[in-house]
Amino acid sequence: MKKVCDFIARWMGLMVLAVAAWSLLVPSSFAWISTWAINPMLGVIMFGMGLTLSPRDFRIVLSRPKDILTGCLAQFTVMPLLAFALTWLFSLPEELALGVILVGCCPGGTASNVITYLAKGDLALSVGMTAVSTLLAPVMTPLLVWLMAGTMVGVDTMGMLLSIVYVVIAPIVVGLLCQRYLPQLTKAVTPYLPAFSSVVIALVVGVIVSHNAERLLVGGLLVVLVVVAHNLLGLSIGYLVGRLLHLQRPKCVALSVEVGMQNSGLASSLAVLHFAAYPLATIPGAVFSVWHNISGALVAKLYQAQADSDA
Repeated sequence: MKKVCDFIARWMGLMVLAVAAWSLLVPSSFAWISTWAINPMLGVIMFGMGLTLSPRDFRIVLSRPKDILTGCLAQFTVMPLLAFALTWLFSLPEELALGVILVGCCPGGTASNVITYLAKGDLALSVGMTAVSTLLAPVMTPLLVWLMAGTMVGVDTMGMLLSIVYVVIAPIVVGLLCQRYLPQLTKAVTPYLPAFSSVVIALVVGVIVSHNAERLLVGGLLVVLVVVAHNLLGLSIGYLVGRLLHLQRPKCVALSVEVGMQNSGLASSLAVLHFAAYPLATIPGAVFSVWHNISGALVAKLYQAQADSDA
């Protein structure tokens, strides 16, 4: 069972791509699952994250405040500004622009810690950044979306804040409580969490793509181009920021992955909940969910080879 789980976690990118392709070609395969199921599925992923966090992870925030602050500043400036610039550069329609901005304003992706580990980056820094950016998200994400997209559409900042608390923060807190009061159970299930999260992420992608298959086939190429550029620029600028600050290579890798990989499932969820009048806004999150797992796996190989050559 452990070998199967390791295999699933390792090939998450290909699994997500396969599910996305199948959902696009055969939308009925996942269309029977309502988009409202995305929130509970994201909550399950966040619950798993809470189970894997430990007091040591939060001590990292206190012991390395400069690194964490640098990472979070990069997270909440680079990706939102890139999203805004790309929507302007490619003259995206209002709905798609909103979706790209939503992706850019979300916290770091749930798979970033796994990718950082595979890339031989600073895993402790990655975990600390993910935790802090996730905790800041209820305030930062609605605020940034309002600043970036408030002139295009009405933004319910308080509603978005509450949604992120329910979908992200509450499940993490429940996971932490389970870890505190049910340590034996937590220890037993933790080795299987990466694989379980990978399957749920793939399912989220399948649901989003199935419900937007027709729109993706019509205008998908431009969205794919923007999403790929957004992700690759984020990965590159994140690494460059680390180099400019003269950080060690493992820290640069963690910064690169954390900045470039977004919680795009949350972006799609927020689009469904708060921007139902703009159905195309869910598409960039769906595409990003597929692509950043592929690019994450590729960049992990690249950084890993770089680390081996330096050794």
